[in-house]
Amino acid sequence: MMKEQHTEAEHLAMDKAHQSWIETVFENTLWGTRFFVLLAVIFSMIGGIALFIVASVDVTHVVGMVFNNYFGSGAHAADFHEKIVADLIGAVDLYLIAIVLFIFGFGLYELFISKIDVAERSAASKILEIHSLDELKDKLAKVIIMVLIVGFFKRAMHTTYSGALDMLALAGAILGLALAFYFMHKGDSH
Repeated sequence: MMKEQHTEAEHLAMDKAHQSWIETVFENTLWGTRFFVLLAVIFSMIGGIALFIVASVDVTHVVGMVFNNYFGSGAHAADFHEKIVADLIGAVDLYLIAIVLFIFGFGLYELFISKIDVAERSAASKILEIHSLDELKDKLAKVIIMVLIVGFFKRAMHTTYSGALDMLALAGAILGLALAFYFMHKGDSH
């Protein structure tokens, strides 16, 4: 009888050791899968860099248009100012979307992989430091709202207004954006 209890105890110990080994391997594998986040980090950075390049080329194109319009032999277009402002707003929109991708990439890296040591030692802005998923969502939401505001401004410039009711709707939309922007920043400490 004592022999059977001893055997059962040994059996339980072996099962526990076996379970611990399986559990350890599974948990290490599970923990290692977090490195798949690097795909999102890398491609967010590539996308952000691509948008910075495209927006910069757009701004360069606008500068060329200005030079040709005022100093070159180009004809002075009637809607020249509107075209330049619209193109620059489009570039700002691309820059803001690129910033969203950068914040997203940096945030994922800090949340899932490791703190960025260079950023912690840097005296630069701490905007890319992310300490929680909620903080990442808040930062992304603020930049996305700015993208939407810039997009609204761009569309409002190209809309034709046929009467007082259209102008009132535009004024109401601008007031709504201003209030949303105010309440978005009301809770900030800086």
